[in-house]
Amino acid sequence: MIKNIDINDLLKLDNFIPVIDVRTPAEFEQGHIYGAYNIPLFTNAERVQVGTTYKQVGREQAILLGFDLTGSKWSGFIRQALDIAPGKKIAVHCWRGGMRSGAMAWALSLYGFDVYLLQGGYKKYRRWVLDKFEDKFNIQILGGLTGSGKTRVLMGLKAKGEQVIDLEGIAQHQGSAYGSMNAMVQPSQEQFENNLAAQLEHLNKSQPVWIEDESITIGKRFIPNPLWRQMREARVTVIRVPLEERIKFLVSEYGKLDKGFLKECTEKIWKRLGPEQTKNAILAINEGRMVDFIRIVLVYYDKTYRTGLSKRKPEDIIEIDCPDADATANANLIITHQFKLVS
Repeated sequence: MIKNIDINDLLKLDNFIPVIDVRTPAEFEQGHIYGAYNIPLFTNAERVQVGTTYKQVGREQAILLGFDLTGSKWSGFIRQALDIAPGKKIAVHCWRGGMRSGAMAWALSLYGFDVYLLQGGYKKYRRWVLDKFEDKFNIQILGGLTGSGKTRVLMGLKAKGEQVIDLEGIAQHQGSAYGSMNAMVQPSQEQFENNLAAQLEHLNKSQPVWIEDESITIGKRFIPNPLWRQMREARVTVIRVPLEERIKFLVSEYGKLDKGFLKECTEKIWKRLGPEQTKNAILAINEGRMVDFIRIVLVYYDKTYRTGLSKRKPEDIIEIDCPDADATANANLIITHQFKLVS
């Protein structure tokens, strides 16, 4: 059985229905529905071949070529679908809900699957994603100088039942010049937006949503403008952690990273640090003086953060003094303060 379904109905289904994306691996890598599986009807090269035939010869010849290319693959497609959805309920889509997804839906239905065919395909989903950023949320910004442990505090708030969006986690980057941690690989901009929209979809809009204070870019990824504007207009709770405690925290986070990586990242911000401070920072890295290295670069990052904070309305800024970077304790301080505000 094949049932046409739109993206809103698909997301509202009570029981999770696995989604398979039959576009090419290249299309899937560029961006896909959050949680979807890729069973490509064509390889990247085959899709180019079919597209060229469609343009130069015609639709019917392109269809015949498509069947020639996939003829021996169909049993494999069905086996992959069975691995993904052993209960034989599955959703299928391609770019616009056209021939690729239609062919896959037909084959799976013939085998006995209940198939939900996504109308409008991935193109329609992308429209849904962009529209999601226009929704209004009760955003609460968590601020603080570098080394305050804001991301860990976010997780502490989440553990207490608060709604949290971890932008750095979604972007796979910790925001600074050193933010990849020499390990994380960022998703494409498109996939970053898809993953973010999927998390926003599950929020209660009337309840607070905690988001870390970020610049509009996280590594090479941009926060969508509608959400960014809401973040800039939201109230900011700034946790004030003493400098020495922040240095201690950052040494524990970055001190064990490869020295070559740290030096390379430091050299990228030499114009902001200045030649003398850059030289001193790299020397400290070479000599294993991580405390000195962190202290040097914090001068730049603290100045940058304070400049950004100064552009907000003073009445929208709440400051909470924290003795150290203990995430659980600081999350409790924030919740206590929020309770006082509403009581």
